[in-house]
Amino acid sequence: MMRTIGTFTAAGAALLLAACASAAPPAASAPQPLSLVVTSPKAAFNPDAVGALEARMAAYVDEGRVKGIATRLVREGEIISDTRAGIRRETDGAPVTEDTIFRIYSMSKPVTGVALLQLWEEDAFELDDPITKYFPEFESLQVFTGLDEAGVPVLVPATRPPTVQELMSHTAGFGYGLAPGNFVDDQFRAAEVLRAPDLDDLVRRVAAIPLKFQPGTTWEYSIGVDLQGALIERLSGQTLGEFFRARLFAPLGMDSTGFHVPQAEYDRFSDVWGRDPETGALGGAMTQPPFLFRADTITFEGGGHGLVSTMDDYARFAGMLANDGELDGVRILKPETVAMMSTNVLADGQYIWHNGTSNDNRVGVGFGLDVGVILADDAAQPKGSFMWGGAAGTWFWVDPANDLYFIGMIQVFGGALDQTMRTDSAALVYDAFEEVR
Repeated sequence: MMRTIGTFTAAGAALLLAACASAAPPAASAPQPLSLVVTSPKAAFNPDAVGALEARMAAYVDEGRVKGIATRLVREGEIISDTRAGIRRETDGAPVTEDTIFRIYSMSKPVTGVALLQLWEEDAFELDDPITKYFPEFESLQVFTGLDEAGVPVLVPATRPPTVQELMSHTAGFGYGLAPGNFVDDQFRAAEVLRAPDLDDLVRRVAAIPLKFQPGTTWEYSIGVDLQGALIERLSGQTLGEFFRARLFAPLGMDSTGFHVPQAEYDRFSDVWGRDPETGALGGAMTQPPFLFRADTITFEGGGHGLVSTMDDYARFAGMLANDGELDGVRILKPETVAMMSTNVLADGQYIWHNGTSNDNRVGVGFGLDVGVILADDAAQPKGSFMWGGAAGTWFWVDPANDLYFIGMIQVFGGALDQTMRTDSAALVYDAFEEVR
């Protein structure tokens, strides 16, 4: 039976800049081949305009904005454009190849959302269930309301527990540790929440920190998706990696996606480069342990940020969403569940904001369940599209009305994310698509 979702109020947001990795999924059976075959541009696309899209994406390497880039445009299951340029590794200049492995960071979030909705379809929980039904650790949540005259934090009891849907829509009130100087985020950093050894310990650490807002009142990018990963573990009795492998990665043939890069595949793994936050200039490859995604450098399996993947693998995931939850005869979600996931749940007239100020690239963007939702016809993608990105610059969107999706993979971390690539790619895709709008 289909169940309904409610609406909530939106406010400030921050992009995830946490570089944590996590433990490996178990080995899986051989993946099923899928029908993503490179074809000539279909009649709906202007070949010259597709060429302009590819040239612009590759030009970011020549301009020094990225070291390497891969992009893919797919319509009706057929590849219209597949671009690769630049290098994946600094030491020997190895190029970006079709099997290059990328850190996708927050593009893990829609994967976790799909996995949790699989359990929802099986009646394992209700979206309006209070999270205390599954996490007794959250029974006594408090809300930070400010500092008194002596600088002491003022806390009040939460009016009610957050719901599972609020975890999935970033309206539960939790922090994330992304805004230093904010009391709640400072507590996340002090508790080293994103260095927890496992998801149960992560839950305990989060439960000891007050909420930033009363549940259901405000949109704030949060730890909610990592808590969803913990919920999947408690509902399924499997680790998050085991559940992903059995229910998503093996059925979809996503054989190179997981929470770490096996040593035998490490040659395919891209470096990630830092960017000067003031000048935007690229520095050298980042070699600190959290960026390495080796089995011995990771902590918990982070459903909010922890996956690595390839272009082919993430295309299988995006293709499943674009095809109403099914790919090559493998059904992952029901069509009505995908539609629900990509439906805005924020209050009318409310949008995603960035760092407390309006972000022109995000005007007209609401939020569904673990994906941003395009609400305005004048946004970069058509109304009804849904999307998200990652802290190393990766991005994707699905356009159900036109049965297309686009994925961009780069590896640049730190400073402000370069939104130009995202807006440029969308403008050029729809310039090339002669039928749209």
